[in-house]
Amino acid sequence: MENKKIAIIGCGNLGLSIVKGLLDNENINPSNITATKRNVDTISHLKESGVNVTNNNAEAIQNSDIIIVALKPYNILEILNVLKENFNADKHVLVSLATGVSISQIQTSIGIDLPIYRAMPNTATDVSESITCLCSSSRNTQQTQEIKQIFDLIGSTTVINENLMDAATVLGACGIAYVLRFIRAMVQGGIQIGFDSKTASLIVNQVVKGAAELLIERGNHPEHEIDKVTTPKGCTIKGLNEMEHNGFSSALIKGIVSSFDEIDVSATSNNQSSNK
Repeated sequence: MENKKIAIIGCGNLGLSIVKGLLDNENINPSNITATKRNVDTISHLKESGVNVTNNNAEAIQNSDIIIVALKPYNILEILNVLKENFNADKHVLVSLATGVSISQIQTSIGIDLPIYRAMPNTATDVSESITCLCSSSRNTQQTQEIKQIFDLIGSTTVINENLMDAATVLGACGIAYVLRFIRAMVQGGIQIGFDSKTASLIVNQVVKGAAELLIERGNHPEHEIDKVTTPKGCTIKGLNEMEHNGFSSALIKGIVSSFDEIDVSATSNNQSSNK
């Protein structure tokens, strides 16, 4: 991957996180990275690191091997259609970060047969702790490993089937908001029982981080770890049962399913629009 030239088309917040991850890899030459944005002033600071910065998407594509497209779902197909003459089936690999836009739609938009990947990171890319779900039309395992390595620079990556990408969006990307809302509620509870906001936040943030690390490192089911802190007639089980009586787990599951249903509706709308 160190010899590959990589372009990030539409380098907003997510694109910047990817660039940062690439720059942190000593095997990647900054001169092999190109970042594009309509308003280049907002990414001009990347020049100091040796990154090529431009608003010329066509030129960026022509001069790169791996094209990461960080455009919005509502305009990605239109823009790719405009840029399609710049893609080379023998040279390019395209990676789309757009939610709800299928590989087949992208393939139709660019009009040529080349390897296409969809990737769904989350906002934890900013601290290199994203979970990125990746799917592809390619059967080239070495190529898939190269793309996976890029996203491993900003966290962890798992390869899934494309029919799970909408679910990955909800669980992996929207999921950040769900967890943050849970953390906020815990902090509010902590304040009510006596802590100041700063101390409550410190305790809760570390508790959530520790809980996640327990599951990641030990590979246990959450209930296994819960059993360790729920003693008979204890305060933990009383609190958990009170939460469940008020629909804690049910509300979370319903929220996840509701988000998924909304993506499904949006995807149907996008498909109808693209077929007109």
